[in-house]
Amino acid sequence: MAVTTSPLLVTGGTGTLGSLVVPLLRDAGHDVRVLSRRGRESGDGIEYVTGDLIRNEGVERAVDGAGTVLHLAGGPKGDDEATRNLVRAASRAGVRHLVYISVIGADKVPLGYFRSKLGAERAVAESGLPWTTLRAAQFHDLVLTVVGKMAKLPVIPVPGGLRFQPVDAREVAERLVELTLGQPAGLVPDLAGPTVYGMAELSRGYLRACGKSRLMMPVRMPGAAGRAYRAGENLTLEGAAVGRRTWEDFLAERVG
Repeated sequence: MAVTTSPLLVTGGTGTLGSLVVPLLRDAGHDVRVLSRRGRESGDGIEYVTGDLIRNEGVERAVDGAGTVLHLAGGPKGDDEATRNLVRAASRAGVRHLVYISVIGADKVPLGYFRSKLGAERAVAESGLPWTTLRAAQFHDLVLTVVGKMAKLPVIPVPGGLRFQPVDAREVAERLVELTLGQPAGLVPDLAGPTVYGMAELSRGYLRACGKSRLMMPVRMPGAAGRAYRAGENLTLEGAAVGRRTWEDFLAERVG
């Protein structure tokens, strides 16, 4: 396998998405450097650098010599500040391509998580570096976590008008690798799953896969966030790239 001389830096390379992306980059013949908060032993073309983007620790070392940076690291808050720290270090290091994974609705849903993602998008776009940003729908894995927790309740609350088009993390990983190895493209078409589901449909599918039953109670999401979700601001119904793997396919593998 031919290996490049300039490593690709992946932040969040040990997470749900990163653990899928890194092997794909290795299969494509690239050395990979992973920035992680926890130390790991390097080997097999993967170098681990310990650091923290929010605390701005180890970032300079991570970007040093990297021609391309794929920024996957994220959390419930602080993504904007973490991305600004990464951008500053990447600019000083002369990175040639910065790729970022964001979320559909970052510019429309009035919640802190989405605002933080939008702030990170802006940091990337205003960095002066060649860049690519992909907005994706919620992963099947996240939806599984949510409905699994809700199914432990005796009655499952079902927010009216709340819909998702969950996408398979493997398909997002494949698209990100394609973008990372390609030319900078700015904001590319969103990537969503093949089907739009209401929360009740997602919960029923999970319950069927588990052989369980629960009562469901409709509830109303209040405020601006509720209005945004009822308007489908977290969806991309036209102009998106559409994945192939459905929620039902995912459940059959993970739960069935």
